[in-house]
Amino acid sequence: MSKRPTLPHAITVFERGWLSSNNILIGGRESAALIDSGYGAHAGQTLSLVEAALAGRPLDALLNTHLHSDHCGGNAALQNAYPALMTFIPPGLSAHVSHWDPHALTYAPTGQSCPQFRFDAVLVPGSEIRLGDLLWQVHAAPGHDPHSVILFEAASRVLVSADALWERGFGVVFPELEGVDAFDAVGKTIDLIESLAPKIVIPGHGPAFASVETSIASARARLDGFVAHPEKHISYAAKVLLKFKLLEVQGLELAAFIAWAHATPYFLLIFNTHFSGLDFSVWVEQLIQDLVRSGAASRDGLMIRNAG
Repeated sequence: MSKRPTLPHAITVFERGWLSSNNILIGGRESAALIDSGYGAHAGQTLSLVEAALAGRPLDALLNTHLHSDHCGGNAALQNAYPALMTFIPPGLSAHVSHWDPHALTYAPTGQSCPQFRFDAVLVPGSEIRLGDLLWQVHAAPGHDPHSVILFEAASRVLVSADALWERGFGVVFPELEGVDAFDAVGKTIDLIESLAPKIVIPGHGPAFASVETSIASARARLDGFVAHPEKHISYAAKVLLKFKLLEVQGLELAAFIAWAHATPYFLLIFNTHFSGLDFSVWVEQLIQDLVRSGAASRDGLMIRNAG
């Protein structure tokens, strides 16, 4: 494993695994900000990490790179703990947050949860925002999510890439699952990241890394593979949704797992759009077997458990 980069002293990363996104705390002389708040089921842990790091100081600002449940599920708990907290979100889905529509926000269709939260302002691409003592650029980063943003601090050349770039790849391209062409947007976002020439990338999941050129090349190769074989991306995405459920509940009997998938509108959309010629139960069980073979799940008779 390559040596991990040293971040500026004002930036602390709480690396959270995969059910919750990473949380990035940025401290300053007079204020502190947090980027992304993790999944709702882990909100207590998010709050404990932030409180311990701040040691009695208030949290002044909360930002979400995008509104997937694993990135904003802790918003409500943080807002309750810090009543003066200013919350910033990307503009694309702000109307649905204002009127709280869990269907338009994708929480109900994906079978995931997100406690209702408020916001105070939007992160306009092309603008800058001061977090702690650092000035960060806001850039649109469509692809994984059409409304996502990334944040870049030019002095230290640190990039908060959310799910637009990981050390090895990028997040599921959700618009593609709905029949919307979005692979081109992924490529343009990767080009944007390359043009920013970051020295350190803090991804939405996994450790911060400095091997940026290698990671960009890996992301492009992965994208090329999905463009050439889009069915591989669709199957990968379906397995990601199943794995997310396993991360949340840790174990389910096979029949209950299939029933959950059948009751989850987004999962049914994937099936009806791309795999309608198959038997639904057989298809789900094949995906589960793929997770078992990869080490991401284990199976004991009819019980499916999280692993890896």
